Amino acid sequence: MSLAQGKLDELKKKLLYTFLLLVVYRMAAQVPVPGVNASAIQSYFSGTGAGGLFDLVNTFSGGAFKRFSVIALGIMPYITTSIIFSLMGEIFPQFQELQSDSEGQKKIQKWTRYATVVLCAVQGYGMAVMFESFKSSGGISVITEPGLLFRTTATITLVAGTMFLLWLGERITEWGLENGVSLIIFAGIAVALPSEIMTELTLYRSGERGGMDIVIFFLVIAATFYIVSFVETAFRGIPVQYAKKVVNNRVYGGNQTLPVRVDTGGVMPAILASSLLAAPATLASFVPETSALKPFFNMVQQSLYPGQLLFNLFYGLLIVYMTFFYAPIQFKTKKISESLQKNNAFIPGIRPGVKTKEFLDFVLFRLSFFGALFLVLVCTAPTIAIGSSTRFGGTSMLILVSVSIRVMMNVQSFMYADKYEASYKSRGKYSGNKKRF
Repeated sequence: MSLAQGKLDELKKKLLYTFLLLVVYRMAAQVPVPGVNASAIQSYFSGTGAGGLFDLVNTFSGGAFKRFSVIALGIMPYITTSIIFSLMGEIFPQFQELQSDSEGQKKIQKWTRYATVVLCAVQGYGMAVMFESFKSSGGISVITEPGLLFRTTATITLVAGTMFLLWLGERITEWGLENGVSLIIFAGIAVALPSEIMTELTLYRSGERGGMDIVIFFLVIAATFYIVSFVETAFRGIPVQYAKKVVNNRVYGGNQTLPVRVDTGGVMPAILASSLLAAPATLASFVPETSALKPFFNMVQQSLYPGQLLFNLFYGLLIVYMTFFYAPIQFKTKKISESLQKNNAFIPGIRPGVKTKEFLDFVLFRLSFFGALFLVLVCTAPTIAIGSSTRFGGTSMLILVSVSIRVMMNVQSFMYADKYEASYKSRGKYSGNKKRF
């Protein structure tokens, strides 16, 4: 068997392994927590406006939340704890030292998992208490036997479900083509899109949607996907001059380019802004009906539904803040400037050291300003044009496009590495993992 055929078979195995693990994830999303009345919970969320508050959680969990599945919490608790530990690394010098070596990173990863278990337990218990208060349109309770036993069982089940998802993500990262956590979120969003399109077409056939509305729906989706794809693959190249040196009659160094993503913060500012904005509305749902403050909290909950003017205003402001807050964490200017100085490299016209850091901070500020405007436009414009009930929101599109691009780039990198390996072998200089010279 030729080398090229062997690499192609390896790529097929990676794709098949990733696909099978995602199938397992989707199967787990159909298994409800013990003690849940499936028909009653479906009736509750099919009620008018019943699910609007929980659309964000339901989207990231692949529809598991509205089924109260064993993986209803999704992978978001792990992402939240990971972000918290990343922020702690920016604040506390002890965490910075741990992040600088491999053993320290293993410790942080272990602490992150422990914190994920604690956070899942808190969220799982709160979710169990919340679902006990839900009733279908016919007055039937969503939970067949509410009480302490159900809350304990549901908490343990939800914690185990999230940790199982984390295990699946690690296996996909190890044997697949992309970060497993990203692919799990991607699959949860992508699986709901065909049903969304069929729903829109059904509404059109029944006369509830006009022809122009359907045209605008698909045009907005196509335009958003194009814009997101263009910006996500755009880079700002910073010229870097390396000192030239000769090794084995070959010259190394010279002019190179330091690529900086235009959308430096990525999709995380939008996710963080959505989570913070959903918190007040979520807390409002826990206020008893008999409370004197219930009308006020109901007004807050209605105002912060996706698509409302107040929601879009606060959503945009939070995205801008989170972009400027998260971008420096992704692009560490101090670390990059020190690395350039250590490798005898410099930016033409900029002195190494502090001046290089200041220049990189200036570039990052301008890119963050553009990235914040881009995220605000993408996350609010489709919702305004299409409607608040659609799953084709800006955050979902950002995740779909960014993960798809990374998978495509990983496949291309894999094939390019195969070509280089075959080229070296044909010249007699490279054979597998052994070198002749």
